[in-house]
Amino acid sequence: MNIQQLEYIIAVERFRHFAKAAEHCGVTQPTLSMMVRKLEEELELDIFDRRKNPIEPTVVGKRLIKQAKEIEQELNKFIEISQSVKNTIEGELHLAIIPTLAPYIVPPLFEGVRNNLKSLKVSILECRTSEIIADLNSGNLELAILATPLNEPDILELPLFYERFLVYLSPCEEELYSKSKIEIEDLDSPNMWLLQEEHCFRNQMINICKQRSDSFQNYSAGSIDTLIKVVDANGGFTLIPELHIPSLTAKQRKNLRYFAGDEPRREVSFAFREDFMKERLINELVDIIKTMIPPSMLDGRLSKFRVKL
Repeated sequence: MNIQQLEYIIAVERFRHFAKAAEHCGVTQPTLSMMVRKLEEELELDIFDRRKNPIEPTVVGKRLIKQAKEIEQELNKFIEISQSVKNTIEGELHLAIIPTLAPYIVPPLFEGVRNNLKSLKVSILECRTSEIIADLNSGNLELAILATPLNEPDILELPLFYERFLVYLSPCEEELYSKSKIEIEDLDSPNMWLLQEEHCFRNQMINICKQRSDSFQNYSAGSIDTLIKVVDANGGFTLIPELHIPSLTAKQRKNLRYFAGDEPRREVSFAFREDFMKERLINELVDIIKTMIPPSMLDGRLSKFRVKL
């Protein structure tokens, strides 16, 4: 028995498929299958029921895989301690981010990693929330930055900051434009422009306005920039995230209105599987995020304390 075999059975349980598990582990399917079978022969029991499709762990296999995950976590801690002595964080990180955060987070995040984590290779994928959840659950993805809560039992969330929504409106909306602050009830209008389907930001916009999506303008944009250009050219209004404000021209900023009272906002978090144990890496990334975000938006826990998972 060796650590590699434990890695293989964890991968097979995660993907429920030998070929996908082998691809994830960077070996051929025959090699992975042979190593798993050797472990089963050594233990004199079946870890997986190969008659099922997709493949499933046996009752005792579930117990063994749970223990294997705990061993893997302890091994990760062991490696992390050795790296802390060398004062380096090495290896690769596969991270995803939702499109309505990417323009504001990705450029300074790459810069921060390049300056502070020189031995870390980061791959960032921009995709929608549903795809991120699937990839986290399958193990294809290690870490994500997205709007929460997700309400996924096997995914942990670490809140980073809270971002306000603002109303961006055309001067043609004379009654609305005359207001210094906007009440949510003021948005009871069909003149609102939305993002495309499957954007979580679109759903948040609809929830804030408490209307059906079919009551809004029928053009759904792919980005916040496009929404703003549509409003500028056609009238109406939309909602934009607070981080987009620096991207506006001085003229466009005159078209912004804050909400009155309890301002609607979105929670933005790191999300990762329970078996992601790179605590020191998370803390380093949190430090980088803290330099990118206005202090007023930061979660209080991150502005004062180190994160312990």
